[in-house]
Amino acid sequence: MAVKRENDCFADEVAIDFPSVAHLVARVRRAFLADASGERAETVKTEICLSTNEANRGAVVPVMVLLRATCSECGGRGETWAEPCRACNGSGHALVPHRLRVTIPPRILDGSRFHFRLHSQHEASVHVEVRIAITEA
Repeated sequence: MAVKRENDCFADEVAIDFPSVAHLVARVRRAFLADASGERAETVKTEICLSTNEANRGAVVPVMVLLRATCSECGGRGETWAEPCRACNGSGHALVPHRLRVTIPPRILDGSRFHFRLHSQHEASVHVEVRIAITEA
């Protein structure tokens, strides 16, 4: 008759190393403390091309910008168990398209710039710079 030892119930268990959350913690810390520390937000630049007529009367223009978001595959950790995440290449984030509607005032000049901030969930705010280019129609 075999003698049963106290730890025999764990004999077939495999050691599992939980993935590191250091990337995620650092990103959350940046998101919450970026504005308080005076750190400049990430800047996304884009350009809007308008005809002379659109520039004179004003317009509402759809704009697509890419914003950083938490990787849905690894949850922002940058890895899945011991392997780097394939979806985000280990960075913990992905760039996702975000649609905006920018209102252009009448009589805008070529080269004018708009500046504003976008706030996304669980990420630091993003500074957006939009440049106006007027083409002859």
